[in-house]
Amino acid sequence: MNQPRPRIIPEATVARLAVYLRVLTTLADGGRTTVSSGELASAAGVNPAGLRKDLSHLGPCGVRGVGYEVGTLRDRIARVLGVERSRACVLVGIGNLGSALAGYAGFGTRGFEFVGLFDASPTRIGQPVGGLQVRPLDELEEVVTATGASIGVITTPADVAQPVCDRLAAAGVRSILNFAPVTLVAPAGVDVRKVDLSVELQVLAFLGQQRSVPLPVEEPA
Repeated sequence: MNQPRPRIIPEATVARLAVYLRVLTTLADGGRTTVSSGELASAAGVNPAGLRKDLSHLGPCGVRGVGYEVGTLRDRIARVLGVERSRACVLVGIGNLGSALAGYAGFGTRGFEFVGLFDASPTRIGQPVGGLQVRPLDELEEVVTATGASIGVITTPADVAQPVCDRLAAAGVRSILNFAPVTLVAPAGVDVRKVDLSVELQVLAFLGQQRSVPLPVEEPA
């Protein structure tokens, strides 16, 4: 018997689904049981038509005149995104950024748990960060295997990020979030997403500069 094919959801829609999930979780925590499409769209920063198009990838969700049941929609999106259960993550590079990420409690409430923190510096090994002790990089493969970690976060300097990526992939990690200022090459079957904070800041600086430029005044005919 043929199995139904999984829905193909555009990557941009997946990113917005993650935002909807965050809003719905906040609403549920506050005791809300229903939300209108307009309210959910406004809280997520999209227009209602775009919201309904995104949610159409999930199948029938809302009730006309009532809106969406907060808990049901939250759970459905969580299943689609694969975060209905906790995902084990490892983080390599315990500098200022790595320490901040490791200590951020919000990841745990969103279905992600750091199970290993690693660094090559002897001065950082053994330090407690976010409830875990920093381990030597030599133990990376052992921890990934023992915990089944499927996500790796790289916050190392650029010159060592690629070797770390190689080791994560070889150990069985299939998703990598890279904060190092370098483009990584990963084998087939390993997804890499790059977060370049300096680029994002430069984009914001450009947008701010554009807003500060006065609009040209049209001369009367």
